[in-house]
Amino acid sequence: MSHIKIWIHSVWGTKNRQPLLKPPVLQEVCGHIKTNAVEKGIFIDRINGHDEHIHVLMLLKYDLSISKQMQLLKGESAFWANRTGLIKNGLEWADKYFAASVSNDKIDTVRAYIDNQQIHHEKMTFKEEYNLFIKNLGYAEDFG
Repeated sequence: MSHIKIWIHSVWGTKNRQPLLKPPVLQEVCGHIKTNAVEKGIFIDRINGHDEHIHVLMLLKYDLSISKQMQLLKGESAFWANRTGLIKNGLEWADKYFAASVSNDKIDTVRAYIDNQQIHHEKMTFKEEYNLFIKNLGYAEDFG
C-alpha cells in the first residue's frame, strides 16, 4: 500500500464569475462536494466559499493526480447541481483552478482562512484573491 500525505488547498470559480453560490446554495453545493468526495475516497478537511468560488483543503488521494481529483470534484458537483435543478440557469465551473500544496505547519492557517471566507471577501474580491495566490506562487498569469 502506498502512503502519502499531501495537503492541497484548491480554489475554483463559477464560469464567468457568476455569483451563483449565495446561501443556501453555497452550503448545499459544499455539502454535496464533501459527500461525493467521501464516496470517492477523497478526504476533505475544509470546504467553504463565497458567491462565485469554492475553497477546499483536502488530501491528495494516493492514486489520483491533482487534475483528476479536481475533475472528480468539479465535474460531478456541476452534474449533480444541474440534474437536481439547484440553480435556475445551471451551474458551470470555470476551466481554471488554483491548487497548491500546504505544509503541516500551515494547515491551521488555511483552515481559518477557508472558514472565514465571508469576512475575507468584505475586503477583497475573488479576482483580487486569485491573482494574489498566483503572484505569490511566482506566476505572471492574471485571472482577467
